[in-house]
Amino acid sequence: MAAQVPPRARTHQPCAACRMLRRRCDRDCILAPYFPSYEAEKFAGVHRVFGASNVIRMIQMVEESRREDAVKAIIYEATARLRDPVYGSAGAIFHLQKMIQDLKTQLDSIRTQTLVLQEQRDQLLGILKNVHHMDPVSPMDFPMFGAAGSLSNGDILRYDPSTFPLDCDWTW
Repeated sequence: MAAQVPPRARTHQPCAACRMLRRRCDRDCILAPYFPSYEAEKFAGVHRVFGASNVIRMIQMVEESRREDAVKAIIYEATARLRDPVYGSAGAIFHLQKMIQDLKTQLDSIRTQTLVLQEQRDQLLGILKNVHHMDPVSPMDFPMFGAAGSLSNGDILRYDPSTFPLDCDWTW
């Protein structure tokens, strides 16, 4: 039978901040809930940009119900500041505003092109409408037909052109 091992007392793992700063992590460490030991790189970025004491001070200034959001904002700003040291997160905002302006300009251009194409379409439809309203030339006026409207060899037309498809007795 296997010997039962007594349950170990659960040891408190130091948070990423205390591990990086090489200090003892107490159970009431203010950074532990926001920087667990497996997220050391997040704290490293925050520490590089703001410093540990400033981060602790910022977290203490915020009421407890909003601290998690504040830490997320601090992490976001630190990450943005590491990517763009001059503008930080404002650089992303400027970039997005420029993209919006470019897209508005492109949309205006496309709307103008659409109006031009609609005008051209209306002009073409007007021309086609005028062509269809003109009196079509009667087939009887063609030279191959005689003056009486019959074929030149004296045969009469077998089908009325207006009902041709209905009266047609051709078999396919």
